[in-house]
Amino acid sequence: MSAAHPHMPGRAGRLAGTVFLLLLVAAVLFPLALMALNALKTHAEVVSNPLALPQSPSIDAFARAWRSGQFGHALINSVLITGVTVALTTGTAAMAAWPLARKAVRGWRIIMLYFLATVAVPIQLFLFPLFFVYAKLGLVSNPVATAVILSAVNLPVAILLLRSFALSIPAALDEAAYMEGAGNWQVFRLVILPLMRPGLVTVAILTGFNAWNEYLITQTFQQSQSSYTVMLAFLSMNSEIASDKSLMMAGAVIVIAPLLIFFLLMQRLFVDGVTRGAVKG
Repeated sequence: MSAAHPHMPGRAGRLAGTVFLLLLVAAVLFPLALMALNALKTHAEVVSNPLALPQSPSIDAFARAWRSGQFGHALINSVLITGVTVALTTGTAAMAAWPLARKAVRGWRIIMLYFLATVAVPIQLFLFPLFFVYAKLGLVSNPVATAVILSAVNLPVAILLLRSFALSIPAALDEAAYMEGAGNWQVFRLVILPLMRPGLVTVAILTGFNAWNEYLITQTFQQSQSSYTVMLAFLSMNSEIASDKSLMMAGAVIVIAPLLIFFLLMQRLFVDGVTRGAVKG
């Protein structure tokens, strides 16, 4: 009778692992489901028993939240700011990560230390001088200008992540392309970028989440209500959501739903990118 392989989990181990994962999934999904459920109730039902099912489900709270927070304009602003931030961050980080990975820049160690140091510097130190400059240039409440700041904030981490992906690309591929007569831009566009795609997707998703949920910078630079993001629009409903919990839940669903949909569509690419970065970085 052969002994079981010491590294192969038994049926009990697999069952325990499955139960543990199901508990984790339930712990993550339960608050989201409860939030969506309470958005279908009246304020009295939410206060009476937030765990109970709605007696007469209604989407009235969503309609009121949409009008009260002016989420139509806010969603457009959030999509614009997030899209520009992701495009600027991923594009700039990719162009910086490749030469840093190949050590083609003089003083590359100092540059890497600089990026590591900037990760630890709080953005609050720069808000006042930045706001002064933006006010002088008339760029306050400009979504694209705000996206430039968000891109700068996310750039150091993005460069560090993409450099780990660039390190996993054999330098021999660069040399082969150069021997075929390709220039630096052609090598970067035709060889490096396609192989860096998992890292680009990972950085784009992380940057997008940060930009969508950002509060401090957008509150400082997006001051007119017509330039609010979804986060600012939700928080502008303070007086209404304080007295109507169903309205608060509906507004929270409106803020979170686009992120959930986007992540569900991109989760396979995101997990693949994180895995490759962890193994090869």
